[in-house]
Amino acid sequence: MQPRQPVPPFTRETALAKVQAAEDAWNTRDPERVAGAYTVDTVWRNRDDHLRGRDEVTAFLTRKWERELDYRLRKNLWTFGDDRIAVRFQYEWRDADGQWWRSYGNELWEFDELGYMARREASINDTAIVESDLRVTPGAGELPAW
Repeated sequence: MQPRQPVPPFTRETALAKVQAAEDAWNTRDPERVAGAYTVDTVWRNRDDHLRGRDEVTAFLTRKWERELDYRLRKNLWTFGDDRIAVRFQYEWRDADGQWWRSYGNELWEFDELGYMARREASINDTAIVESDLRVTPGAGELPAW
């Protein structure tokens, strides 16, 4: 398997690059592309979902983006260590009834030596919003205050 740059140990610069790469990939809403950044046996906790392996991640993301329409995400580096990164994020989406939502929270990431994410733990909260309150623009820098 080819390394997925940048690889650990992380510096501030490489951690920022890893976070931006994750934001860019998730904003494609392509489950296969996103799942390709994780180890084959990755372990996830996403809210109350517990997933193991790329196949489960791909199926989960497929269901997610069928339900979360017009999804757009921003991630920001919170802190990092040798093989770990913590981020805060916000994303916005609308449901099939047209209700807009802002979901926000924190993720803890752990990487293998080749730069694939072996573990992801996400704590996420949702708030109903009106369309005029949309504020997430991918790649726009720091997230606004909660």
